[in-house]
Amino acid sequence: MNYFVTAIGTDSGKTVVSAILCKALGADYWKPIQAGFPRDADTISKLVPNTVIHPEAYLLNTPASPHASAKIDNIVIDKSKISFPTTNNNLIIEGAGGCLVPLNDNDFVIDLAKQFGCPIILVSNLYLGSINHTLLTVNLLNQLQLPIAGIIFNGQSNPESERIILKHSGYKFIWHIKEEKEMNKEMVNFYAEKIRQKLV
Repeated sequence: MNYFVTAIGTDSGKTVVSAILCKALGADYWKPIQAGFPRDADTISKLVPNTVIHPEAYLLNTPASPHASAKIDNIVIDKSKISFPTTNNNLIIEGAGGCLVPLNDNDFVIDLAKQFGCPIILVSNLYLGSINHTLLTVNLLNQLQLPIAGIIFNGQSNPESERIILKHSGYKFIWHIKEEKEMNKEMVNFYAEKIRQKLV
């Protein structure tokens, strides 16, 4: 099974969730557009050794919105040139930032998910204001009629925020990744066991 991992914003925990999903499903990893270094693929390699990592379609130098980073590199991102990797394995695709992060003057990150047609896993990190940001993202995904596999919460627990988000989104609850002191291979393995039961 292939999944597209997106989130309600930047630094929501997409890479950690992607690592856990790669471990849970024995999946390959692919981030089509990477802006800045170190690469998120390097984090995946550290947390889930031996994961097959497919090269980025665009590897940009500046940690910024892809459209801005590409402009600095004097290129324009063309989503029609981003080809799905060849693999017989499960694949986890990690987006860049949130759904409406621009790739160029016309396209957004979520347009890649639409192009690939994979079920989406939405990552929602819990903070003051995350209900609004999450439900705005849900509204967009529903308008686009994209397939949704479910939602993963990330960070310090807030049961009331989680309850109201699930009520109004109607999304399947996959898991809650707690605010860990360190996210290492052992913690990835722990969460992978929990999440595998929800997806397989």
